[in-house]
Amino acid sequence: MGSHQKLPQSYKPQPHSHHTLHTLAYTEPQVIHLRDGEVVLFKRQHSVLWQCRYKLADGTWHRTSTRCASIEAAVPAATNLYDESRYRQRLGLAHRAQSFAHLAHAVIDDLRRQLDAGVGKSVYQSYITCIERYFLPYFGERRLEELTHTDIVEFEIWRNRQMGKQPKASTLNNFASAWSRLTQTAVNRGWITDAAPVPKLNTRGEKSKPRPAFNRAETEQLLAYMVDWEKQGRFAVEHEMRPLLRDYVEILLWTGIRHGTEALGLCWNNIEWHTHQRKKYLRLWVSGKTGGRWLIAKHRAVEPLQRLHQRQRDINTIAWDDLFSHSLPQRVFRFSNGYQPPSLNGTFRRLMRDSGLATSLSGQNRTLYSLRHTYATLELLDGTDIHTLAKQMGNSAAMIERHYSKLTATMAAEKLA
Repeated sequence: MGSHQKLPQSYKPQPHSHHTLHTLAYTEPQVIHLRDGEVVLFKRQHSVLWQCRYKLADGTWHRTSTRCASIEAAVPAATNLYDESRYRQRLGLAHRAQSFAHLAHAVIDDLRRQLDAGVGKSVYQSYITCIERYFLPYFGERRLEELTHTDIVEFEIWRNRQMGKQPKASTLNNFASAWSRLTQTAVNRGWITDAAPVPKLNTRGEKSKPRPAFNRAETEQLLAYMVDWEKQGRFAVEHEMRPLLRDYVEILLWTGIRHGTEALGLCWNNIEWHTHQRKKYLRLWVSGKTGGRWLIAKHRAVEPLQRLHQRQRDINTIAWDDLFSHSLPQRVFRFSNGYQPPSLNGTFRRLMRDSGLATSLSGQNRTLYSLRHTYATLELLDGTDIHTLAKQMGNSAAMIERHYSKLTATMAAEKLA
């Protein structure tokens, strides 16, 4: 059962005319049977490379290229493929190993399909970033099943150097989740078994610090400042971006909606009037990393929505009172011509710089996420209970209590004193 075998006797040229014998003597046979016929070498028309077919123990045939042009190299290549495939099958693995790169691209394609279809979670984009920026460049053509604990430790050291910092626990959780996605995909596609000893990534990182909120006075200062600030700007795009940012900031403050996919994905048909006990409330359906949920907006959210409606030329002919009955699929946060900028972070940083509110008293830089933190802080200070707030914000009550434990303790003391 060695890799090198003599060509079968049946393929030696038979006696013919002198011309035919001369021709066959210098022509390689185009089909060769090895290993009692379980490995077949053949050439396709117009191809110089030998192909092979081989039969596994379950009776299935598989075809691949030997990537060899000479018969001397093709025979051992084909038999080695056959032997490895048989061995892997006995171990319960896929008959042919897939490289990490092949697996990674399969996962990325799947995540992007789900995002494009609107059924993927916003955190999927973070998984894609982990795979494209870190996993793929490092592991490349290696095989997932062959990686050891040492390989993972060395990867984590390399990754942290690439990032230039020690990742927070939340970042490490994203890496671990993306890694689990890769492993599960390999199992689902039969490339490894669920018993394969694939090492896991470390999730112990620095605890994330709550993003700095605006206090009540700073919030009102910011709202007043934006009234004139939105009208400034030297370029035409700023006359679209600044008013849009003002409305975006106010909606985040008055709803607690997550900045990013949750907010930018909001459409006009996700908003409706809700009546409860003869009172009218503005209700929003949002979809984010924890799934979809209804939330109630503060009454002050109506004004920025009206400004957005008035600026958007494709819907501003519809009366405001009739707007939500039209089931409009257009995005809420858009320019007047319908374009939605992919990010408002840069404009928000300029707003923070111009307003003098860029950092908190503790020296932390404020970001758009600070607005959600502000919403939660002000709600708790106004007496909203943790469970109601958790449902509104799409978080667990335990997470709200963990992040705002100092605040809730102070509130409890004030009630008990």
